Amino acid sequence: MKRHKASGTIHEYRFCKILFPLEITLPCAIISEIFSRLTRHNFFSKVRFLQVIKIIYGFSVLFVSLILTACAPTVPAVKGKVVPTQKDSNSISQLVKSDVDRMADLEMRENTQSLKTLMTKLYKRNPVELKKSTSDSVEKMVDWVFEGDHGWNFEMLDNLRDLDAMYLAFKPEYSGDRVLAFVVGIQTMLIKARGNKTEFYLTDSVDPQSVYNTARNIEIAAWKLSNTRDENGNLYFLTNEMQPGKDQNLSFEREIGKMIGRTDLYAEILAEKSQRGLTNFTQGFATKVFLPITFPFVR
Repeated sequence: MKRHKASGTIHEYRFCKILFPLEITLPCAIISEIFSRLTRHNFFSKVRFLQVIKIIYGFSVLFVSLILTACAPTVPAVKGKVVPTQKDSNSISQLVKSDVDRMADLEMRENTQSLKTLMTKLYKRNPVELKKSTSDSVEKMVDWVFEGDHGWNFEMLDNLRDLDAMYLAFKPEYSGDRVLAFVVGIQTMLIKARGNKTEFYLTDSVDPQSVYNTARNIEIAAWKLSNTRDENGNLYFLTNEMQPGKDQNLSFEREIGKMIGRTDLYAEILAEKSQRGLTNFTQGFATKVFLPITFPFVR
């Protein structure tokens, strides 16, 4: 009888472990003991007991959500600019994220926003490129690229991604939308360097060298953006405005600089966390080629 009773307790304990993956309610051992005592005295049927447990679990999740919401900091605007915060900072998913994971989420989200801004600016300075893809407005095109259900596969780019798409943007024989190729190349490179993920949890691992190489590739792309010309000597892309007698416009350079800074900082933090050094690459800008982004990754 004792062996049978212990077996039943163990069974219910295992069941509770499945029912409570976040362990935010009563410990499984206590729940199992309560179940054993109540069913022994016929207070509850097994079905009724499980219904009670599910109700307790639901209230527990609601309670934790309310606590997280109440404790969430409110960050005021600084000089009219909103300080970036995590969109899901109050959600249950934050329980399975480390500080580095949260930083990775923020870094990815802010770089994506910078890339949206850059794409908008490039289309407005180079409207002929937009016409190669669509007759819609710049805003609709940008929204479709970043929010559309295409999985970052574009037939007009021959489904090329990351470095291949970036090279395509500067090929003399390419007659398609160079802005699309450039932006898709950078965004998919950012995603690939992070293990093809845009959200990160405790079990995820990212190679700091790949993130570092990504920052260098953005630098190379920025140089190519401002200096690469066609056979007639014309720039493929019009970007910063620095002509005499006109107001200087360095917004492209600033936006790309933000992306490089964020990516470099993330790479340094990953290297410090994993106790791994970063290999620096030095080469002249005029002969620069994009650095490889390896996958899969090993911490």
